[in-house]
Amino acid sequence: MKFTKMQGAGNDYVYVNCFEATVQDPAAVAVKVSDRNFGIGSDGLILIMPSEVADVRMRMFNSDGSESEMCGNGIRCVAKYAYDHGIVAKKEITAETGAGILTLQLFTGAADKVEKVRVNMGPPRLTRKEIPMVGSPDEKVIAEPLNILHSTFNITCASMGNPHCVIFVDDVDNFEVAKYGPLIENHELFPRRTNVEFVQVISRTEVRQRTWERGAGETLACGTGSSAVTAACVLNGLTEKKILNHLTGGDLEMEWSEDGNIYMTGPAVEVFSGEINIDQD
Repeated sequence: MKFTKMQGAGNDYVYVNCFEATVQDPAAVAVKVSDRNFGIGSDGLILIMPSEVADVRMRMFNSDGSESEMCGNGIRCVAKYAYDHGIVAKKEITAETGAGILTLQLFTGAADKVEKVRVNMGPPRLTRKEIPMVGSPDEKVIAEPLNILHSTFNITCASMGNPHCVIFVDDVDNFEVAKYGPLIENHELFPRRTNVEFVQVISRTEVRQRTWERGAGETLACGTGSSAVTAACVLNGLTEKKILNHLTGGDLEMEWSEDGNIYMTGPAVEVFSGEINIDQD
């Protein structure tokens, strides 16, 4: 199987050009290629596919083989690959995802290669039925107490096509993400599990985020998570609508625009290409 390894703010995936190839069992392939000791090493597998309703289609599989609706860092790399490898020839494209069709603006640099992508992530979905969460369907979850072990966290939840639970902490770098992340991910409140963002507010225009990603564990970045964090910051009155989010793998420029949509701008980097024997144990 031919592949290309790409990363956006350190959120790394193995990409397969399905305009030219077919992946028979993407869930199993995702587990194999993601292994950082016996595979390629990644947070998951992303298929770049033809679409009947957009310029390209993205399917994204986590490192445990589960399929997610969307990946904000991943979709920037899909856009870069599509432009740099001649699938599209324009600098504003559409991409079909499990969370709907998104519009992406491409910024090129040297040799006309894409360096940065601005994504219209759409509006945050804030009711329990949209996230989804157990409870009154039309209720929003903003600073709601949640008891985990012997601690109480105030959670703010949103969907950006996939579920997110945002928690504000005083010292995110020393927070026990690996301890609390999986407990919240698999909490009975979330019937489809959830991603969990632990966030420290630095100023009215700056935050620092760590992410426990559903199906992958802690990752260096999460674009849909950064979008949910942007909404949570505003809903809790902690920041302005335009912020710089420092993730472990790099920075994302975020804006909850007056049109109701959240816009994310960040890097997309091609690391290397190669071939792997996916049938070999």
